[in-house]
Amino acid sequence: MASLVAYGDSDSEADSEPVGSVNAAAHLKDTCDAVKPRGQDIASGAPGMMEGGTLPAKYGSREDPAGQRLPRVRLWRSDPGSCPSQRLQWPGTEPDVTLPTCETPRPSLWTSHAPAGHVPLAAARFKQVQLSWGTYDPPEPSFCAQAKPETPGKNGSSLQKKRREDCVVPYIPKRLRQLQAFGTDAGRRKDSGAQGPPAVRAPAPLCVAPTVSEFIQPYLDTQYKETKISRKVLFYLRGHRGPVTSIQWCPVPSKSHLFLSASMDKTFKVWNAVDSGSCLQTYTLHSEAVRAARWSPCGQRVLSGGFDCALRLTDLETGTQLFSGQSNFRVTTLKFHPKDHSLFVCGGFSSEIKAWDIRTGKVVRSYKATIQQTLDILFLQEGSEFLSSTDASSRDSADRTIIAWDFRSSAKISNQIFHERYTCPSLALHPREPVFLAQTNGNYLALFSAVWPYRMSRRRRYEGHKVEGYAVGCECSPDGDLLVTGSADGRVLLYCFRTASRARTLHGHAQACVGTTFHPVLPSVLATCSWEGDIKIWH
Repeated sequence: MASLVAYGDSDSEADSEPVGSVNAAAHLKDTCDAVKPRGQDIASGAPGMMEGGTLPAKYGSREDPAGQRLPRVRLWRSDPGSCPSQRLQWPGTEPDVTLPTCETPRPSLWTSHAPAGHVPLAAARFKQVQLSWGTYDPPEPSFCAQAKPETPGKNGSSLQKKRREDCVVPYIPKRLRQLQAFGTDAGRRKDSGAQGPPAVRAPAPLCVAPTVSEFIQPYLDTQYKETKISRKVLFYLRGHRGPVTSIQWCPVPSKSHLFLSASMDKTFKVWNAVDSGSCLQTYTLHSEAVRAARWSPCGQRVLSGGFDCALRLTDLETGTQLFSGQSNFRVTTLKFHPKDHSLFVCGGFSSEIKAWDIRTGKVVRSYKATIQQTLDILFLQEGSEFLSSTDASSRDSADRTIIAWDFRSSAKISNQIFHERYTCPSLALHPREPVFLAQTNGNYLALFSAVWPYRMSRRRRYEGHKVEGYAVGCECSPDGDLLVTGSADGRVLLYCFRTASRARTLHGHAQACVGTTFHPVLPSVLATCSWEGDIKIWH
């Protein structure tokens, strides 16, 4: 006859059952190799098991109704085969459990019992708690434990609340964020200035055939004839991954099949835009957008400047850097002196315009004005004077929009040239008459005299295109009969210089057309570029 020892707790109940039920529970327990936790042992083999295999509500949870934990028990068997003789005995002292490192630890009743400072697993996910009872996979819960899972208590909810409070980012005012960003940027610039300009890898030499293009050869020994209006696209030059900001044909007639383009993708390219339309060389010499690039008058070098404040003069035949300078502002425009080719003038996001000497690598002259940015530069009178267009315009006054400078003395000749309240993003000189053109944000081209006092013509105005804030360029044909300008809607417009009437409109680009230039030798070739990054050669 099986003997049972009842719990000493007054709240617990011990009712006698038939022996068969106890033997069935013991037999079921002998088939399991792993020892189940205390709560599961009670659910499977403790007194009070009902005939349907379910526990009363009092034994369904791991705690008694009074809120106290049940005392720890361990099942001792003297003989594995004698199931009726099993007893529930109180252990004397808690044994020391040592887990081997080479084998998988076997859970026992002691390791499965939750200590007093137990943290639920749901809360341990939010707060990394290292369990001191070893790392093992807990056994699967019985049907009773699955039917009524344990939910995290107040401890888990408090941990989740604390987690949410830790994830809250305090609000920082916009002005303070700008000051912090400015300080970080200033620190980086200071570090880069202390380390010096970054090393630039020398590009490969430009492989150009010494022979003259067969399309240009017939026009070299004859005088330039009348310019013909372009109608079709000859080449579609693709390769830039950003807006194209500057384009120019090589000024040497025998090398005028070479074409230069600068882009906001930090590169400038040299193309064969007459014979094949292929890219001959790509130059990556700047760390920021290349805003301006110009051929030297000899046609062997390219001067470039960009938003990284760097100035580079590259020899295309050898690929070497003949000049490397660092300006204190972002460069937006560059022009060589028409007589002394070792001098050039640059302007940008600054109130100053600086003249550099390539031979010494230093600034030789500085031209100061109360402006914020220089948009374009144009030389007059064979280099003794030059014009600068700025962003200075106000509601009541239009002075300093176009300023005339004396190149040698750095003195202002006039700043009362354009009297309308529009800025002029580009300037162009007529090849045969002493006049120049100014592209205005009023959506028209204005005509000025190139001789002091630089008066504007009231009778002639070229209208019909859109500027809308873009740096839309304009240019005169080599014979001076036609004017070409881009438009913010992608069109290319050609005007008759004498009558200011529109000669033709080309629907060239999907985005703003910002650059246009005539070929210096071929009378019917025109190049255009757009803010989309593509270049088209028309004929």
